[in-house]
Amino acid sequence: MPATPPKPVLLMVRELGLGGSERQMAELAQALDKSEFEAHVGCFLEDGFRAQELRRAGIPILALPVRSFMAFNALEGAWQMGRYLRRHRIQLVHTFDLPLTCFGVPVARAWGVPAVLSSQRAYRNLQPRYHRLARFTDRLAHGIVVNCEAMRVHMIEDEGARPELLHVCPNWIDVEHYRPMPALRPQPIADASLVVGVVCALRPEKGLTTLIDAFAQVRDSAPGLKLLIVGDGTMLAPLQQRVRERGLEQQCVFQPAVGDVREWLREIDIFVLPSLSEALSNSLLEAMASGCAVVASRVGGNPELVRDGDTGLLFTVENVEDLASQLRALIGSESLRKQLSESGLTLVRENYNRDASVQRIQKLYRSFLD
Repeated sequence: MPATPPKPVLLMVRELGLGGSERQMAELAQALDKSEFEAHVGCFLEDGFRAQELRRAGIPILALPVRSFMAFNALEGAWQMGRYLRRHRIQLVHTFDLPLTCFGVPVARAWGVPAVLSSQRAYRNLQPRYHRLARFTDRLAHGIVVNCEAMRVHMIEDEGARPELLHVCPNWIDVEHYRPMPALRPQPIADASLVVGVVCALRPEKGLTTLIDAFAQVRDSAPGLKLLIVGDGTMLAPLQQRVRERGLEQQCVFQPAVGDVREWLREIDIFVLPSLSEALSNSLLEAMASGCAVVASRVGGNPELVRDGDTGLLFTVENVEDLASQLRALIGSESLRKQLSESGLTLVRENYNRDASVQRIQKLYRSFLD
């Protein structure tokens, strides 16, 4: 008997640059078993290094001319997407962020795609303009993929999603790509004895003022202590102002976002994620896989990664004194940092590696296509 041809699937995200959802989608498209699945990628904005990765891997990209759901180009994009679905006989559409969920799910259903999945990877109050449309798509999608148990509970209790629609598929990372490496201490942290740091988008929900205020309380806990903040975003100027107000100009270093965060993660001894809202954090996964001792706010999916006193330390969200206390404990104990680092590394390698996660998603896809 002839072999069954691979089933065409379309994975969709708004743009193909930096970002956790963008990375997860691009890596999944390249990792899917080519004997079972023929990956296609759809987006609104195709500029970015992820697009280059996908093209090198031979994965076709559908770039839709949608810039506003209220403009004529949304209709043009829906027509282009529909023709693409039909021409390539797409059997499954999976959207990875809210803009593409709000657009792609209705279009895919309207054009009769057999399996339509959305993703919910963050709390919806972070993007209120999509909220009503997103709830509408919850009634259209055949399944909703969430990245942690906290997000599953959010979708049921806050969004009214039917429990049977929800499928937990945690984020993953390439554990061979992220691994502990010797610190190089480049400029401008060449003189640092110990680095407290974070690598993330500089947005309000990341709660980075709590980190700056807590660091101000522990600044003299060890000679040569530095605070490193790596990232770009709308909060850059307010955070720089906060640093000046706390008199930390000589101890706090800002670095712009980079495509490969490993070069900065290797420099961080204590990684802090003080989020006000978080699902399952890629930043935490990357830090733990890189051998950092981690501290995180007790919110959302953080406790699923950071088991307090085992794989990291937790503190009460926005509680500066609580975070400062945890930082003092880590700054003062190399053995505690090493213990948490080793436990966190083991957790990520055993439970959040890419191969296991891709197998989990492929099993989900099969359940809708077989």
